[in-house]
Amino acid sequence: MNTRRDNADGPEDIDAAFAEIVADLERDSTFARWPEEAADRAEDTGEETVELETPPGPEAGPRDWTAAPDEEEEHFVPPEPPPLPTPRPTTLIGIAVIVVGVLLLLVPGLAGLSSAITLPLGLVLISAGIGWLLLRLRQGPPNSDDDGAQV
Repeated sequence: MNTRRDNADGPEDIDAAFAEIVADLERDSTFARWPEEAADRAEDTGEETVELETPPGPEAGPRDWTAAPDEEEEHFVPPEPPPLPTPRPTTLIGIAVIVVGVLLLLVPGLAGLSSAITLPLGLVLISAGIGWLLLRLRQGPPNSDDDGAQV
């Protein structure tokens, strides 16, 4: 397969070079062929082909396979999760401020104030509670002398 003929840009006739490569690959018997293609090729050359088993119908497929009954599958059972930590008092204060703000928005007459005051006051309380909780978040890993992995 020497179609280059001292040309730096590649073969002179690309279609002929491609056809030569395909012909070489078709002559090689190590490549797998589709059953229909193998049967057609056998008819053309007069060779006998090995018949492959085909599934009994279009409904049979790889998802229809079932495991043998003696195979026992091992299922992963995750360990029990650790209990939730008890919230700190400052966290409870932030949640309480948010709840009071929502109550002022939903039921303005609860505080005995006019709705012109309870709407901005409720929004400010909700914003303040969210801000308080965000400021209380830990910024980084805890300082410890342990060099182990942290998850």
